[in-house]
Amino acid sequence: MESPEFTIRAATIADADAVWPMARDFATTFRPQEDAYRRTFPLLLEDPDALLIVAEAEGRLVGYLLADAHRTFLANGPVAWVEEVKVTMRRSGVGSALMASAETWARDVVGAPYLALASRRAGDFYAALGYEESAVFWRKMLPEA
Repeated sequence: MESPEFTIRAATIADADAVWPMARDFATTFRPQEDAYRRTFPLLLEDPDALLIVAEAEGRLVGYLLADAHRTFLANGPVAWVEEVKVTMRRSGVGSALMASAETWARDVVGAPYLALASRRAGDFYAALGYEESAVFWRKMLPEA
């Protein structure tokens, strides 16, 4: 079976309904709340330090990627971080294309020396794209204020 053609493009506010089920099902630790998602989606579209792109095939969204950039001392400038990548059409090149677009953004727009991410489930995928394990990801759950 042949995979359908897809395009990678910047997300728009019209994509919010289609991205929501993917974002909702992305996390295993957190359960995103739709009202918070709806407030955040347009803010990310307007954020000059954020990248929100989608993959579209046959008129429907089949993936999204959310990344951001922040300034650092250690990298002598900005670095880019992929927060979320979700693909519903696996082994089709969609994930690779989303990551390639993020890499181009990180290099050409942000001027970042590297793009980083954390992943528990897709290490082989990222290694195949040339990513290397660099550090252990640590977090602490904070009590509500």
